[in-house]
Amino acid sequence: MKHSTNQNRSGNKPVAVIDIGSNSVRLVVFEGAKRNPVPLFNEKVLCGLGRSLATTGRLNDTGVERALHALRRFCAIADQLGVVRMNVIATAAAREAENGPDFVRRAGKILKEDISVISGKEEAHLAAAGVISGFPDATGMAADLGGGSLEIIGIHKKKGATGGVTLPLGGLRLIDSSGGCLKKARKIVDTELAKVDWLEKGKGQPFYSVGGSWRAFARLHMSQKQYPLSVMHAYQIPFEEALTFARVVDHLSPSSLEGVESLPKARRETLPYGSLVLERLLKRMRPSLFIVSAFGVREGLLYTMLGEEEQKRDPLIVACDELAHLHSRSPEHAVELCKWTDALFNGQGPEETPDERRLRHAACLVSDIGWRTHPDYRSAQSLSMISQASFAGLDHPGRAFLALSIYYRDGGTSSSNSLPGLYRLIDENTHSRARIIGAAIRAAHMVSAAMPGVINHASVFYEQDKLVLHLHKKIADLEGERLDARFAVLAKALDRKPEIRVGELAG
Repeated sequence: MKHSTNQNRSGNKPVAVIDIGSNSVRLVVFEGAKRNPVPLFNEKVLCGLGRSLATTGRLNDTGVERALHALRRFCAIADQLGVVRMNVIATAAAREAENGPDFVRRAGKILKEDISVISGKEEAHLAAAGVISGFPDATGMAADLGGGSLEIIGIHKKKGATGGVTLPLGGLRLIDSSGGCLKKARKIVDTELAKVDWLEKGKGQPFYSVGGSWRAFARLHMSQKQYPLSVMHAYQIPFEEALTFARVVDHLSPSSLEGVESLPKARRETLPYGSLVLERLLKRMRPSLFIVSAFGVREGLLYTMLGEEEQKRDPLIVACDELAHLHSRSPEHAVELCKWTDALFNGQGPEETPDERRLRHAACLVSDIGWRTHPDYRSAQSLSMISQASFAGLDHPGRAFLALSIYYRDGGTSSSNSLPGLYRLIDENTHSRARIIGAAIRAAHMVSAAMPGVINHASVFYEQDKLVLHLHKKIADLEGERLDARFAVLAKALDRKPEIRVGELAG
């Protein structure tokens, strides 16, 4: 069956990306061409197409057969999932190998699709688009390390991607060209990086890393630090710490990494070489931070399919709104909560930055997603769901804040053992905000029972040293002991005295 290549205008039908790289061949089927890319299916096969490219100039014969076999399966999976659009790209190995055109012809025949053999510059720009998709305000430098090549490119939140260069420094290629000698590989890396005379432009700016080897590097660092989250996207390491750790890892042999449970077996061979490239690149660039981007070429390709207005949408708010529609009792009520809680941050209460307001609205949208869980486990379940969710446009402190806000909304307490280290990611002021927002949503739900059209008849405002909840006469019968108790918790969190009024407002 041939997949449709027509533009999927609705955005609600599955679209697929097949990425034929030097080391891996991967299929990702996304729910649709939408701002929040949610994978329906994701499978990777490590074929090693470019394993001997540097010395032979050809794709590895065994790798070719493995790749073609994987593509047959991917085609069947795409048909099974009802994919309406498939984009197939091939990168360094296919574009450089002597037998690359023959492989592309055979692969295209299996997939019944045209395969785009993209240039190094195109690959760099797609990687940059992926980073921008995952970090809408990203400004700095981005680099994508694959099996065959390294792409480096500048990114700016207003200008988009700038420049772009590709270098033959992929992990598999380095192993091949250096004969498995890290000392020789270091000389190769330094020679290639010396050709790029604009790396110093990244000094003092964030460095966004793309690619499996660098994710493995970050996961190893995360394990060493006993980091409280396992989410890779937006994981940060300060420059000096990243440089020092890279110098340690690039001296390790694959055999010395065998006992590291946090490290995938497939990455043990290339990790020292990926760390070597990182160490030499960081030394020349001297960025402020090393930041992991789980969004790369595939997500960048999906991002380029979107219209300009869709690209401008906030991926976090889009994701939270989708969760509200999937799991909450009333997504309309979730939106009402955003406006209702605005009154607590109107200048008389705690100060709030635009980003804090954004996170508060995100918390309101996902505030009811755990309602089906048993009350005894609801807070812990919601905490886990939010802290590990596939969110873009959210750093780890923001993720911890969002998770804790919903944890407190569902009745969690700070004395619980279900908060392993999340406190480490935020300051006391942010933790206090999570308590306030959790208490506010908890009080609002005691009025609305999560139904829409109710809390707009229950206004909240400050009056001298009081926090006042006014219930319109239409909902006067909702006043009661449980509401009194929950509103008192909110008032205490805001250092105010609680007062509930029923009926018409004076004046």
